[in-house]
Amino acid sequence: MQHPPKPPWKKPKPPSARPGMQLTPAQKEAARQRAEEAGRRYPNLVDNMWAARLRKD
Repeated sequence: MQHPPKPPWKKPKPPSARPGMQLTPAQKEAARQRAEEAGRRYPNLVDNMWAARLRKD
C-alpha cells in the first residue's frame, strides 16, 4: 500500500540552480480569485502553486 505524498509545506526545498518563480500579475489575480471562490481572504501556497502552473499548460 502506498503512503499518500507529503503536502508541499512539509517537503524540504529542492536544491536548484534557478531562482524561485515570480508570479505574473495575471497569475496573482487567478490565485486571488481561486482563494475567494474557496472562501479564503488571501491565496495560500496551494493557490499560488496552481497559478504558477497555468503558464506551463
